[in-house]
This record gives sequence, structure tokens and C-alpha cells, in this order.
Amino acid sequence: MSDADQMTVFDRRVVRLHRDRAARSVTEHDFLRREVAGRLVERLADIRRIFPRALNLGSHGGEMAAALGNRSGIETIVHSDLSPAMAAAARRAGGFAVAADEEFLPFAPGSFDLVVSNLSLHWVNDLPGALVQVRQALKPDGMFLAAMFGGDTLFELRRALMEAEMEVSGGLSPRISPMAGLRDAAGLLQRAGFALPVADTDTLTVSYPNPFRLMQDLRGMGETNAALQRLKIPTRPAVLARAAERYAELYQEEDGTVPATFQILYLAGWSPDPSTQQQPARRGSANTRLADALNTREIGTGVKPH
Repeated sequence: MSDADQMTVFDRRVVRLHRDRAARSVTEHDFLRREVAGRLVERLADIRRIFPRALNLGSHGGEMAAALGNRSGIETIVHSDLSPAMAAAARRAGGFAVAADEEFLPFAPGSFDLVVSNLSLHWVNDLPGALVQVRQALKPDGMFLAAMFGGDTLFELRRALMEAEMEVSGGLSPRISPMAGLRDAAGLLQRAGFALPVADTDTLTVSYPNPFRLMQDLRGMGETNAALQRLKIPTRPAVLARAAERYAELYQEEDGTVPATFQILYLAGWSPDPSTQQQPARRGSANTRLADALNTREIGTGVKPH
């Protein structure tokens, strides 16, 4: 992920088509996004600030907007999604909607007090560039708050599909998209120029009656494979059948269900504003020796400062 700004991993046209298709029945498969949206709102509730103008970036069906309601003094919300159908679905939650690519945001600098993004940015090729655009779209001291899938997401399905394909077809093809790790996410915020960047992680485990129900949900969420190097023909039924068997062999619980793990990365940062945000002290301006604070003896390095 550290080279995301130099790589084209995802077919954004296919991402849009998957979302367009999923928009037809988005409310039947939005439970995970609703849960994560609620957790994002909890983080926002700890911040005593008012955000009159907000951007819901990668809006999907409007789950984030519904969770926000009129909290944090939001007066105007704009829903933006790569999929026109998803943007239209989000519009039902109120506010305005625009079909726009996260990699080419159409908003003027300083347009928003708050940008939120709920489980969408993992499909962006140039994530560093997208985050820079988000920062530029924020007013000084504006806030960016996001959740995205992390690298441990669906590790059970990854293993089952890999072993099944090796066994049935004698080879491997990319089936689940690469995702960032926690350290990657924190570094990306810094690279994009956000002040006071914070990244943390959480794990959600969902129980399914069988692996096929999980795959059905992923399709209904618009989260099926859109990697450029994906297999361009339908997966052989024998591979899927063996993957379901292997999934159950490896992970089935005593009650007959199978777990699906979703690692969620939470990102938060502020658009720089020297007039209101705490700044690091000028180098050499300290008036107290570190050795005195630690009650220890100072040992020189033998290197004179320039």
C-alpha cells in the first residue's frame, strides 16, 4: 500500500458497476456499513465542535448520513459516490448528491468543515492523492474522519478460496483485493499533510449460516472483486463448492455457523490551521534540560551542533 500512488490496482469502472448493481437492494445488505457508521459517530461525539457543512465521501446508500442525523451542528451535507445510483440512494437521507470519483474530487478548496467516509476508500488506487484532495476540500481546522477495511478482512475466505483453487485448478488468481494495514493508514494521513493524525483499528466478526450467504452479502454490498488482475471469467462451480467445504472444515463453529472477520481501520486528522492548533516548539527553544527532568546525568555525544 505504500506504493499506492504509483500503482493502478483496481478497475474503477468495475467498482462503479458493482455499486450501481448493489444500489437496487442496498438496504438489504447495509448492516455492516450501518454498524461502522454508528461507531464513527461515537468518535465524532467526543469532539466539541460544530461542523455546518459536511461531505459524505463514498456515500453508498446514505448509512453515514442517517447515523449523523443533525449531530455536530451539521446544516448541509453533500453525498458523493463513484456510482450515480448510490449517490441517488444516499440523497434519500437528505442533503445534496453528486456522482464523483474519490480520485478526482470536484470540490473547491475550503468547501467543508467535515469530511466523513464510511468503508469506501479501500477501492481507491491513488489513496495518498485522494487524501490530499480531501485535506484541500476542508476549511482550515476542518476534520476528516473515515473508516476503511484493513488487511485482515475476510482472512477466512481468502484462505478457503486459495486452497480450493490450488486443489481444483492447480493455480491461483487474485480474488480478494489488497487492503491497507494500520501502520500504512497512519503514514498516509501524515503524507497527505493532516495535522494531529490518528489511526486505530477494530475487529467485527459476523456469523453466517454458510459461506455462500457471505458471498451473497458481499455481492449485495458491491464489494466483489474489482482488481485489474482478477479472473475475467466466472469462477468454476467446483472451486466455489470446494471453497465452501474448506471454509467449514477450517472455521465452522459448534452451532454450525461460520465466522467472517472484518478489520476496520479508523482514521482521523485535521486540516492544518496554525492559528488554532498546537504547534511544535521551535528547535532549541527549550529552557529546561531533559537530564534534569529525568533526574539523570547528561552525557555528551561529542558532536557539536551546526
